Amino acid sequence: MKVALVGVVGVPLGKHKVKDPRMDQADRLVKADKKTYASVDVAGEEEALTADAIVASPEGRFDLIVKDLEFVETRLARNPPAAEAAVLDKIKACLEGEGVIAGAGFTPEELRLVEAHAFFTGKPMVVAEAADVSMFGDFLVRVVSAGGYISFLTVGGPENRAWLIRKGATAQEAGGAIHTDIQKGFIRAEIIGYGDFVAAGGETQAKHANKMRLEMKSYVIQDYDLVNFRFKK
Repeated sequence: MKVALVGVVGVPLGKHKVKDPRMDQADRLVKADKKTYASVDVAGEEEALTADAIVASPEGRFDLIVKDLEFVETRLARNPPAAEAAVLDKIKACLEGEGVIAGAGFTPEELRLVEAHAFFTGKPMVVAEAADVSMFGDFLVRVVSAGGYISFLTVGGPENRAWLIRKGATAQEAGGAIHTDIQKGFIRAEIIGYGDFVAAGGETQAKHANKMRLEMKSYVIQDYDLVNFRFKK
């Protein structure tokens, strides 16, 4: 996952850990040699249009609204097709009200009419205040969710680890986040829901309580599922 910073200072670019407290809880419940948080790539403003999500200062958010508004006004001045113009007029009203396109209620059909245009505020955006910058790893939990990503866990032995995947990914696709061999040779996934895992007091206890279930490749991974993959090597 790539996150772009707009108007945010004090955060170095590069890899950042997503310090989800659920990872800390899992690490307390299952012994392992090390704990590994999920991580995201943090880039500068120049990569905003290719990022999965944008983290903006209040001023940065306003600047992106202005950029999108200027583009819309320029496009409307060129007399686009009527259907496109109707959507652009709605976007213009949204932006003039200091709203952003993402999450503003535009239908998939409306967005398809303007999909050729790159809108900054069409990206998921989270506004960061000074306190968020000082605890950026914790703040990234919100950003990951806003960007349409979730995590699953693998626990025990050498490592307790959180893996990032897109929301809606299947068990087979999630296996590919670890290694392509798992995705190609996927047989089944042993799943324990995070709530069941915590309530039971650990992985072994959850298994004893019959909270582990076997799922096939089409199962949609839920946020913070514990997963053990079975695959052909």
